[in-house]
Amino acid sequence: MTIADAPSHPAASQEPDARHEDREDALLALARAVRDTGYRFTTVTPATHARVNARPENALARSLRDVLGWSRPFRDGLIPAELTDLMERAGVLHRSEGPDGSLLEAGIRLSSLDDTLFLHAAYPPLAADAVFFGPDTMRFAEAVLAHLEERTRAGHPAPRRAADIGCGSGAAGILVAKRLPEAEVVLVDINPAALRAARINARLAGVGNVRPVHSDMLSNVEGSFDLIVSNPPFMVDSGGRAYRHGGGPLGAGLSLRVVEAATERLAPGGSLVLFTGSAIVEGHDGFREEASAICARAGLKVSYREFDPDEYGEELDDPGYAAAERIALVVLTATRPTGPR
Repeated sequence: MTIADAPSHPAASQEPDARHEDREDALLALARAVRDTGYRFTTVTPATHARVNARPENALARSLRDVLGWSRPFRDGLIPAELTDLMERAGVLHRSEGPDGSLLEAGIRLSSLDDTLFLHAAYPPLAADAVFFGPDTMRFAEAVLAHLEERTRAGHPAPRRAADIGCGSGAAGILVAKRLPEAEVVLVDINPAALRAARINARLAGVGNVRPVHSDMLSNVEGSFDLIVSNPPFMVDSGGRAYRHGGGPLGAGLSLRVVEAATERLAPGGSLVLFTGSAIVEGHDGFREEASAICARAGLKVSYREFDPDEYGEELDDPGYAAAERIALVVLTATRPTGPR
C-alpha cells in the first residue's frame, strides 16, 4: 500500500476510459470465476514465498493455486481456457520462452481473507506502484475488526463514516464496509493502481458503500470521520519501494503523518486504528513517544500495544537499522472524547 512520502507514481494511463472499464470488468469476471472453483490462498511473506518457490519441484505451476497464488509460470492448458482468456482480456497474462517452450504467467494474485478474495500484485511485488497484500494485511484487518467489536460491546454507536488511509487492496476498509452496510467508507490512496484494485475488490465483495478517492492522506476528502484505519508503509527500504518505505525516523514518517491527520479529522467519539511497525532502539520505542505526544496535544485518548514484539528480524541487516535491536508490530488506537474539543 502506498501513501504520501512515497516516490511519485507515473502518470495515469492515457487509455480511453472504456478500455480501463473493459479491463476492470475482465479482472472482476476472472476473480468471480476463480472464486466459483472454491479457490483459497493464504499469502505469505515475500521471504517465505521465495523459499517455497525455490524448491525444484515448484519451478512450474501444477494447479490454479500455483498460478494465482504462488505466481508460478505455467503451460497453456493447465487451467481452464476461460480463465486464460479473461487474463488476456484484462492485460495480465504474460508470455515468455522457457527452455522447454512457451510459458505463461499471471500478472496478479488472488488471496483469501474473511471468506473474501482480494486482487493484488503478483510475486515479486517490485514495481513502484505494486499493490501489496500479505500477512500484515491480515493482522491489520484483525485489529480493525477487534476494535469494531469492542465498540459494540461498550455500547458506542456504529461508525457512520470511515476512512482507510493508504488503502492498498482496500481489504480493511472493505471488511469494515461489510460489517457496517449503512456507513460510508472512503478508501484513500495516492497510487492509482491501488485504487483500481480496491474498486474491483469492493465489487467482488459485493459492498456498495465504499468510495475510492485519490488523495494524499485526507487532503482530497472533506468532513470528519467516526473511524480512521491505516496500515502505512513503515520499513526503512534502501530501494524506496512505495509499499514498504515509511520515510522519516526509522521508517516512522508516514505513520506519524497518519496520526496527525487523524487529530484533525476525527469526529467526537471517533477513533483511529493504526497498525504499523516500530524500530526499538536500546529498549526505547521512539514512534510510541512521538505519536502519543501528538495525540496528547490534540486531546485524544491513546491505547498502544505490541501485536508482535519481534518481526522482520532479517531487516536488521540493513544499514538503516544499525541502531535498532528489534522491529515490533504495534497497534495504536486513539479516540477523541465525545465532549467539546
